[in-house]
Amino acid sequence: LASKGMTMTKFSKLQIRLHWLTLVLIAVTYAAMELRGWFPKDSNAYLAMRATHYNAGVFVWLLMFFRLGLKHKYKDPNIVPQPPRWQMYTAKLMHIALYAIFLALPMLGIALMAYGGKSWSLLGFTISPFVTADGGVKTTIKDIHEILANAGYFLIAFHAAAALFHHYIQKDNTLLRMMPNKKAQ
Repeated sequence: LASKGMTMTKFSKLQIRLHWLTLVLIAVTYAAMELRGWFPKDSNAYLAMRATHYNAGVFVWLLMFFRLGLKHKYKDPNIVPQPPRWQMYTAKLMHIALYAIFLALPMLGIALMAYGGKSWSLLGFTISPFVTADGGVKTTIKDIHEILANAGYFLIAFHAAAALFHHYIQKDNTLLRMMPNKKAQ
């Protein structure tokens, strides 16, 4: 944290760790979703990938809420040199979109299971459907879930590309602010 007269040049250690942990869990969630198609439906490997997808997705959801709380607790460190206003505005929109998608996806996934009439396992605990099964609602939720998940790929790629652009082209401290054990300029 910044003390009197000093400007914070990095995010807090907790924010940095949670940022990278969130990335890892999102990667696990996406990988499990993609890899389950490699296995016969209802095989042990398929079921393990499905459970991994569900559990990692719920952890992403919890982390995103925790990160939102930290985002409101700590002021973002300044970017030096400061980018143009349009880049700051675009970055704010990007962060809103990332938070919105990764808060919405797990909720949609849970609703998808419930409206599909399926029980699922969260860390070994069975979660039973809590609404009346409805195939039409399930299909709509599934479509929205898949559209947002696909959009997530592009948002993550754009977010990473922007960080690299700032680091290598604009040569500011945008990326360094979120890197562990690196001093921001």
